[in-house]
Amino acid sequence: TLSIILDKIQSYLPGCNTRIVEKAYEWAARVHEGQIRKSGEPYLSHPMEVAYILAQMKLDLPTIAAGLLHDVVEDSQISIEEIKKEFGEEVAFIVDGLTKLKTLPGSVDKITKQAESLRKIIFAMSKDLRVILVKLADRLHNMRTLEYQAEYKRQRIAKETLEIYAPLAGRLGIDWVKCELEDLAFKHLYPKEYERLKIEVEKRVREAQEYVENVKNLLEELLEKNNIKGKIVGRVKHLYSVYKKLHKYNLTIDELDQIYDLIGFRVIVNTVEECYKTLGLVHALWTPIPGRFKDYISLPKPNMYQSLHTTVLGPNSKKIEIQIRTEYMDRNANEGIAAHFLYKEGIFTSKYGHYKYLEWLNKLIELQKELKHPREFLESLKLDLFPDEIYVFTPKGDVIVLPVGATPLDFAYAIHTEIGNKCVRAFVNDKLVPLDYKLQTGDIVKIETSPYQKPSRDWLKIVVTGRAKGRIKQWFKKEEKEKLINLGKELLNKELKKYKVVLNTFLQELDKDSTLLENLKVNTLDELFYQIGSAKISAKSVARIFAEKTGRFISEEELVERIPKEVPKEKIFLEPAKDIIVVEGAKDILFHLAQCCKPIPGDEIVGYITRGKGISVHRTDCPNLKDLDPERFVEVKWGRYDNQTYPVHLYIICLDRKGLLANISSAISAAESNILKAEVRTTSDKKAFFEFYIEVSDITHLEKIISNISKIEGVLNIERKLG
Repeated sequence: TLSIILDKIQSYLPGCNTRIVEKAYEWAARVHEGQIRKSGEPYLSHPMEVAYILAQMKLDLPTIAAGLLHDVVEDSQISIEEIKKEFGEEVAFIVDGLTKLKTLPGSVDKITKQAESLRKIIFAMSKDLRVILVKLADRLHNMRTLEYQAEYKRQRIAKETLEIYAPLAGRLGIDWVKCELEDLAFKHLYPKEYERLKIEVEKRVREAQEYVENVKNLLEELLEKNNIKGKIVGRVKHLYSVYKKLHKYNLTIDELDQIYDLIGFRVIVNTVEECYKTLGLVHALWTPIPGRFKDYISLPKPNMYQSLHTTVLGPNSKKIEIQIRTEYMDRNANEGIAAHFLYKEGIFTSKYGHYKYLEWLNKLIELQKELKHPREFLESLKLDLFPDEIYVFTPKGDVIVLPVGATPLDFAYAIHTEIGNKCVRAFVNDKLVPLDYKLQTGDIVKIETSPYQKPSRDWLKIVVTGRAKGRIKQWFKKEEKEKLINLGKELLNKELKKYKVVLNTFLQELDKDSTLLENLKVNTLDELFYQIGSAKISAKSVARIFAEKTGRFISEEELVERIPKEVPKEKIFLEPAKDIIVVEGAKDILFHLAQCCKPIPGDEIVGYITRGKGISVHRTDCPNLKDLDPERFVEVKWGRYDNQTYPVHLYIICLDRKGLLANISSAISAAESNILKAEVRTTSDKKAFFEFYIEVSDITHLEKIISNISKIEGVLNIERKLG
């Protein structure tokens, strides 16, 4: 009921005026009247529960009002402007940030809808973190009532919760929300494992009760003897964290006893000095296990979590984990960002600690701007929210936080995009390491760069952070765009020459009259060239429109008459040598060899301008050419193809005999060709059908191989297959 929410608010904001919350309740009750949830409860119960969760977080009055109103715009004709007028700009902004996008077409797939909704929330939370706090409260209550949804919907929502919302709660340091979201998602995604693990954990907790009390008593005596005021709390790991640990060490539920920190102990004292003093006393009482001490007080986690962690051999030589922290640190560990908010008469105001949470959020903002493709954005978002982290250092001592499994390349891109793009080698703790080296907490990393270096597509297999993956993909997209711009220039130049116009004349005329660009619905010349190179605009039509506007237009018949029977053509060979295709006049093009006919150097070929992927190179006998737009064909020639090989599919019909496969294989090897795959089929009439997938350098090499095979006894026919 409303009174329970108001009582909760008064417990941390005594005497505040709660009229804004009461008014929000009245609006929500009116809008949701008669609506029923899948559980059979009145719909109003949902915003009420969301508001109570926000009060549990000890949030301000506008946030709780927004929690009550978060579904009002979606479920009624009420606009954001009306909410702004009645409740103020803060409440309206939070509600707007949580309102699902209505502008997406109905045909858009679920991944795109999910990505765009998350983009909106991330953008809104960059302006006001309270947006995500209301979203987390909304998701938490929906997860608590998820069993009333259809199976497919339960799976989708639970998966999204585990991959995005639980890590977000963790990033914000709201541990109790993170743990409950994880356990609820675990319950719906893996119900059998959840139930079995729950039973086994509860059983072991009951069995360990006496041991836990003994350890607590010993720790209390230790504090009392040394005049330290504090309290001892025994805590049980939440189920999903136990499940993850079992998976990490390849253990089954039957091997649960090998998880030593199933039950841990928290020592809460008054000062930082007492934290370190208590640590020394604990290590004097019980033997510490090497490598198991972590100091998160001097080096806090990105969500500002602070504590000392140590593992010792406790009573009966059992491993036990002990966390030592102050009261403030304990509250911060549980409430996270909410612990950093100050209120004046129940209204949110900023505090010095608020900005510390924004570094990772700024990275998410960058991510959503850079990665336009919904699937790429979602995958990178999941990577960057991943909770397991390492702490490495620059040579100057600055801390860089990266996910577990990060490499020097991830480190380089975390410093600056250009450091990543130009990275040639890395030193870790003054030792040269490969770029795929797995960094560990405490490593000091130095990156060396070269102005001549550029990213490799292989780097995408090395890096693990969304930032690094996004920057590498961005570099290749930019490079491909430049190649398409160059291709567009050359294609237009070729068409303009038919009207006795060179490209420079075209550019000069455009300076005088830019209406041509406006008519083509492009803003810049580069955009025009890009659209031509991408086959979205025809070079032929641009040249024709230009000729008409400038009085140079002539008919197709006259154009044909103008073209000499033999045109001497200068062929430009591209550098570096890996560029094996030449387009007349073009110095840098984007191309690929068509998979449908797999041309090799020496084949007669033709180019086809694809949409957005440059030129697709086909054999002139490729059957797919007849279905393509003739206006998009372009003349291409083979360039330099040193030290490269190409796949070829051979189909061989033979009279079957013993040793035939060995003979054919030997003939191929003798011609210095590699066999990628071989398949054989025999028939009852003593015929054998071989399919060989081999590598050749060019048509001459292929002809030599075919000649070798044709000399073998029993070979009836050899055919080169398309594709």
